[in-house]
Amino acid sequence: MDERTFEPATVAWGGDAVEIIDQTRLPERLEVLRLASVDAVVDAIRRLAVRGAPAIGGCGALGMVVGLDEERPASAGDARAVLRRLAATIGAARPTAVNLTWAVERVREAAEREAATRQVTPAAIRQRALDEALRIIDEDREACRRIGEHGRAELAAATTILTHCNTGRLATLGWGTALGVVYAKAAAGEPVRVYACEARPLLQGARLTAWELVQAGIDVTLIADSAAAALLHGGRIDAVVVGADRIAANGDTANKIGTFSLALAARHAGVPFYSAAPTSTFDLATPSGEAIEIELRSADEVRTFRGRPSAPEGVNVWNPAFDVTPHELIAGWITELGVIRPPFREIARAATAGTASRG
Repeated sequence: MDERTFEPATVAWGGDAVEIIDQTRLPERLEVLRLASVDAVVDAIRRLAVRGAPAIGGCGALGMVVGLDEERPASAGDARAVLRRLAATIGAARPTAVNLTWAVERVREAAEREAATRQVTPAAIRQRALDEALRIIDEDREACRRIGEHGRAELAAATTILTHCNTGRLATLGWGTALGVVYAKAAAGEPVRVYACEARPLLQGARLTAWELVQAGIDVTLIADSAAAALLHGGRIDAVVVGADRIAANGDTANKIGTFSLALAARHAGVPFYSAAPTSTFDLATPSGEAIEIELRSADEVRTFRGRPSAPEGVNVWNPAFDVTPHELIAGWITELGVIRPPFREIARAATAGTASRG
């Protein structure tokens, strides 16, 4: 099994537009959207047509090129101003996942360096932006492969894995982070079975994780979020592996709402709990989870189900998209560099210097 066998790509460059799988249509229909404007890119990210930290990073990076095509700057100076404005606009589409701002800033900086080093045309600056965006996509594909291999080695004895939300080909630019571990085990011919939480309120586990694992021919069982603790307590799970949207310098990890509950249940059951993510998800400027901004989403995501009321009209709703799992509950972070472990004060050094330990 190879990530290149998955078609169409979750995020791709279509020559003059960003092409994405519209994840709001799954599992009923597989549909590819063309995003030919910055407004369309921002809208797709906000309404979760494209989602998952690495995937929205790639979409945002390509969106910078779309913005340059839209605005058609007349000079290198104009192009620099446009790049800064685009980075601010696209980067603000979703606040919690660090990969989005990381990716758009990386494209901006690369294109601005091109503009500053010599006399160049706006077309050359645009080409530099596109090259950097495509490089981000290639790097994430390779990072996913390495995460999968490191996770396979770490979890060699684990055959039954519990996961949350969606961390596979639909959330990344390769074959996934947490699900990348699953795909790597399957590709190596190792037995692997997945229990997937449905991930209320938008059911990314049910609509997306279950869909892509079924498509890949991998044994998957869907469970309600509230069933996870009983499953763990019953001794039926070898390891919990989830993704991450932002990892603070001390290891506190923001991920889909419900992850913290899984970590607590796993600790009580004596089951190891891992986070799988590329090092681009580490936010070393954020000291701890308390400083991570948590996105609050529309009350209607909870008050309605597929457009129909499922709660009394006007009832108060608290709908955070993410929660933060304290680093003490995490056995290790599976990255493209290897598995980062305690002592947690070494996380920043390992993530930036490539000194993660293998085990």
